[in-house]
Amino acid sequence: MSEATIAPQKETIPFRQSLFWDVDPKKLGPGKHARYIIERILDFGNDAETRWMYAYYPHALIREIIKKSRVLHPQTRPLWEALTRR
Repeated sequence: MSEATIAPQKETIPFRQSLFWDVDPKKLGPGKHARYIIERILDFGNDAETRWMYAYYPHALIREIIKKSRVLHPQTRPLWEALTRR
């Protein structure tokens, strides 16, 4: 599933600077930077950010990123694989 399938009219949330310490969170586009945003939320997101991610992005895209990401922490991947099993 490509990032282009994400509907731009969905509500966004302001991202915490501590979640995106290496970039300006105001410059992140939820559609354009979907992979980066999802990976950060999976690794470091709080409850509100995780709920927003699940409401904003297609679940198939989240599962694909969990499966293929090369940057998720080793402890994070098994947790999210278990939580997103169908």
